[in-house]
Amino acid sequence: MQVIYSSRTGNTRKVAEAMASEIGTEALDVRSGPQLEKGSVVFLGSGCYASRPDKKMLAFIEKNSFNGIKVALFGTSGSGEGKEVQVMEQALREKGAVIKGRFFCRGKFLFSGRGHPSQEELSRAREFARKTIR
Repeated sequence: MQVIYSSRTGNTRKVAEAMASEIGTEALDVRSGPQLEKGSVVFLGSGCYASRPDKKMLAFIEKNSFNGIKVALFGTSGSGEGKEVQVMEQALREKGAVIKGRFFCRGKFLFSGRGHPSQEELSRAREFARKTIR
């Protein structure tokens, strides 16, 4: 299992680390150039920037083959609407990925969303990860 994320402000990193600790792996920053492992669930997450995931995450999706790979998506945004997750899902489906689930929550941005992701949201992220790998 892998947890790969892109985070500019640290919100998505917190969610990635919560998920990774729950399933016994390490959270990998997409900027470190992780190699995609085949044969297990891959968790991919990004913050939301102008209603889209980070460009580095989109580039990672574009350069890898996801044909038949099980992917669980997660994201954080000031609104908590999950628009970044929707864009990643569309890109991954076009690359042949099998989407196992989605998780998104609010993140702190400037003066909005202070306290997010909250401990409750991180708890839900851990639960999502645990249930996804069953």
